[in-house]
Amino acid sequence: MSKNLVSSALDAAVVPGFSRIGFAVRSRMNNWQKVSSKNLHGRVIVITGPTSGLGASVARTLAATGASLVLVGRNKEKCDAIASELREDFPHTPTAVVIAEMGNLQSVADASRSLRSQFPRIDVLIHNAGALLNERTVSAQGIEQTLASHVLGPFLMTTMLRDSLRAANGRVITVSSGGMYAAALPQLHAGETMELSTYNGSRQYAIAKRAQVTLNELWAQEEPHIEFVTMHPGWADTPGVQDSIPLFRLLTKPILRTEEQGADTIAWLAAVHPLPSVSGTFWCDREVRATHKTPSTKKSDTPRAREALWQWCVDSVQSFVN
Repeated sequence: MSKNLVSSALDAAVVPGFSRIGFAVRSRMNNWQKVSSKNLHGRVIVITGPTSGLGASVARTLAATGASLVLVGRNKEKCDAIASELREDFPHTPTAVVIAEMGNLQSVADASRSLRSQFPRIDVLIHNAGALLNERTVSAQGIEQTLASHVLGPFLMTTMLRDSLRAANGRVITVSSGGMYAAALPQLHAGETMELSTYNGSRQYAIAKRAQVTLNELWAQEEPHIEFVTMHPGWADTPGVQDSIPLFRLLTKPILRTEEQGADTIAWLAAVHPLPSVSGTFWCDREVRATHKTPSTKKSDTPRAREALWQWCVDSVQSFVN
């Protein structure tokens, strides 16, 4: 059986493909080069959510390449701590910190202005920040927090950093989730909303992650001089999984990926050049994946639904863009 057929079979079976089994098989079959062995000196890479889990693992991997890292997080003490750790372990890697709460659009706008003034050229922007919330909360702007943090905050930051990304023919990487396969695209043009009428944290998270994947494709059409990719990390044993879905973690712990395995494709997408596919693609384990697994979610993904999602994002962030 060919490598592609093996990988596709793992993906179709879901559990082995999303678990550490899929990572182990694919990495060995393809003899993956370690991302940390690459030389990325001179490149500027912005990472949101860098203080724990996948974000911290990505930061450590990319620090070894010599890239200039900009860590964007809401907690200054935690950001400073990981920045200090990286400077100690990788003294020749420039590391900066910018504070932003990705679910607060005013905070994102302020941070984006700071980023573009400090870094007129940004090679890679990694949207990783976010969490699965089991109780409904709202942002400072009154927006449901999952949508604010995962959809609108990243959309605003990408919009405001366009010039810096264009200057580098840069790349935007969005960390999605395999959970999005269970979510249809909301039909905003038909009166649906982006928020569930009865709150369910896992379901709302899946809707936000579906929106991220669709917006990735729309950004690729909108901005031909910037590359856009999104990915899912498989099932990784991160603090977010431990805190938000403890029963799932209990049942799957023996097969969960390590943080490093979950973060591998994020770091690889930040480092690989040229991109071995087209802008707008969705990845897992260094391979392009389909964005739908069921007819029902594919049926929802219409031009009108896409246009309505894009317009909702534009309208939601418009007053903060300057």
